[in-house]
Amino acid sequence: MDFGAINPLTLIATMIVAAMPVLFAAIGELVVEKSGVLNLGVEGLMIIGAVSGFIVAVESGSAVTGLFASVFAGAALALIFGILTQFFHSNQVATGLALTLFGLGLSALLGQSYAGIKPPSFPYPDFGPLADLPVLGLLLFRYDALVYFSAVLVVAVWWFLGYSRAGLALRAVGENHDAAHSLGYKVVRTRILAILFGGACGGLGGAYIALIRVPQWTDGVTAGAGWIALALVVFSSWRPFRVVLGACLFGGVTLLQLNFQAVGIEINAAYLSMAPYLVTILALVAISGSGRRAALDAPDSLGKPFRASA
Repeated sequence: MDFGAINPLTLIATMIVAAMPVLFAAIGELVVEKSGVLNLGVEGLMIIGAVSGFIVAVESGSAVTGLFASVFAGAALALIFGILTQFFHSNQVATGLALTLFGLGLSALLGQSYAGIKPPSFPYPDFGPLADLPVLGLLLFRYDALVYFSAVLVVAVWWFLGYSRAGLALRAVGENHDAAHSLGYKVVRTRILAILFGGACGGLGGAYIALIRVPQWTDGVTAGAGWIALALVVFSSWRPFRVVLGACLFGGVTLLQLNFQAVGIEINAAYLSMAPYLVTILALVAISGSGRRAALDAPDSLGKPFRASA
């Protein structure tokens, strides 16, 4: 075994890139759940965002245009979920699962003629000589633009939830929607906006896989990343910066498959493929059994339907 074959700087850089799809989806779902809505359709949002972004990018010749299309597609599909759960009061769990199944089926139909096609390249920011700096160049200045955007997004969500009036109203709706309604807050409108944001982030996470990380279209390209994103929201105790740590953990475990092969460790590929999901499950079990359980930090109205009283 030659552990010298693993470059720790390259490992960290690739771990950050591997974390991006889950990070985008999880930060969007965190806002949704903070509003008191449980959307289990994140996988469906991601796969629809991936296929929509890929198709538009190929047909338009612009990866950036494809990203905007993925955001729109994810938000549009999330709006369907929002209408069904907030206006027609359908069960959130069942509707979310149906959303995932619908997304997987529709993406397979739309993407079948695009398999094997290479999408246009996504532009990288040019930092000039900064990218050639030892250590810092690789760690900070050689990523695509969405990596830097994700940092801005996480900070913005943290500030919004903790310090803005609209964010505090959203949290109030998630904690006790009846009390929030009695104080004059628009519960349904707040939740619909949160659901749209979560859908846009999920679509962007899916497009990141198909346009930047892979980049190619294959059926089921998200490979369960949406379910990992759901778990990370619980893993993070509904805190934005913990979502970042959890996403990086998932990305790092994902890379074990390649790095173990590089150092000559012989492990069945099936075990390595299931490692990210196993680590996520173990993390959730560990948190649920600790003194500060993540469940205690969950919004009180999470998953509960709201019906406005007269």
